[in-house]
Amino acid sequence: MQGLVTKSTGSWYQVKAGNEVFDCRIKGKFRIKGITTTNPIAVGDVVDFEMEPEQGTGVITNLHQRKNYIIRKSVNLSKQAQIIAANLDQAFLIVTLASPRTSLGFIDRFLVTAEAYDIPARLIFNKLDLFSDEGLSILADYKDIYERIGYPCYEVSAKEGTNIQQVQAQLKDKVTLLTGHSGVGKSSLINRLLPDLELKTHMISEWSDKGMHTTTFAEMFDLPQGGYIIDTPGIRELGVIDIEKQELGHFFPEMRERMNECRFNNCRHINEPGCAVLEALDEDEIAITRYESYLSIYNGNDTRS
Repeated sequence: MQGLVTKSTGSWYQVKAGNEVFDCRIKGKFRIKGITTTNPIAVGDVVDFEMEPEQGTGVITNLHQRKNYIIRKSVNLSKQAQIIAANLDQAFLIVTLASPRTSLGFIDRFLVTAEAYDIPARLIFNKLDLFSDEGLSILADYKDIYERIGYPCYEVSAKEGTNIQQVQAQLKDKVTLLTGHSGVGKSSLINRLLPDLELKTHMISEWSDKGMHTTTFAEMFDLPQGGYIIDTPGIRELGVIDIEKQELGHFFPEMRERMNECRFNNCRHINEPGCAVLEALDEDEIAITRYESYLSIYNGNDTRS
């Protein structure tokens, strides 16, 4: 039988085949050639499975080739990676400027990862209902940075339902990943998009200003207008993985479009003469925060939250 993995709990997987959902496991060691991850199967994967009649559960026997996947590096010393989801049409990062704060560095590492795995990305700025005038000014600056380089941005309040229809319109017939720090309102947003779901939400911890994890495993939900959304556990830190230093600039769109104008083919865009990227930076055509993120990832300092 062939099915779609809709939920992963680490050792068990829910696989949807037609209108039925089966609990499946992996038999023995299931390794994918060329990829070392903590989870060989991810939500969004298409798999073959066989039923075990005596148990009433299934065994996954084959993984179909992926269109793409998005991956994150474990923040411990094992350097292992985790596939967040597979076969995506787009990925949305939910951003908050406070309670908790999503840093520009975190946003940039997410966008670099999406670019590296060929996944169109968008930003959702949530908690619009909490913004002061100063906050709205900062939000306008953030949006300007990212919209100028081609990333669509949306301002919403999941709590009050503000502008939710703008997000809803982007989801039809697509497989969409929703991710972000714990506490950014991901579950609240999904509850707005799918009111019958009633996902659990928690208040922000006053002690740490960090969200408490309400989603422990990735899970895919059907959308009434067609398509799926994938809810993921909140990400505290995001390490960039499998990107060579000399390739990094290709995953910054504003650098990519200027790289052919550099004097040297192997330009690192750090201190080389005749560097078109540095010239654009001097002329404020590239945001300084984006360039700082480039340097941070280039130098291996890529796990700041």
